[in-house]
Amino acid sequence: MSRYTITVTGTVTGQDRSDPDAVIGYDPPLRTYFLQAFPHEETDEPGLWLGTHDRAFETLEDLHRAAISHGYDFMPLSPRLAAKLADDKAAASGRPMRDTIFGQVLKNLNQPK
Repeated sequence: MSRYTITVTGTVTGQDRSDPDAVIGYDPPLRTYFLQAFPHEETDEPGLWLGTHDRAFETLEDLHRAAISHGYDFMPLSPRLAAKLADDKAAASGRPMRDTIFGQVLKNLNQPK
């Protein structure tokens, strides 16, 4: 399972919440991207937890739309982080990134500068 720290913000008017320690990643057994943010004050569970069942969010766009529908946003992700997440999903599926334009972009982003 991959886990990367990002910032999640509230999008509802009057809700000026932000969680700079939110986590986004890919869960191979569930075959889904997930998002966790805003630790609950009384439990260890996150206040926002998306991607808890099989194939809930097969694309980052699906996850982003779900976050927006719950009143939160995590965009924009850096191109490097988006590439890592795509690589995590590809590696978990056992399929290498194909020799496509997107695959070439990901390869170039992951090369040291």
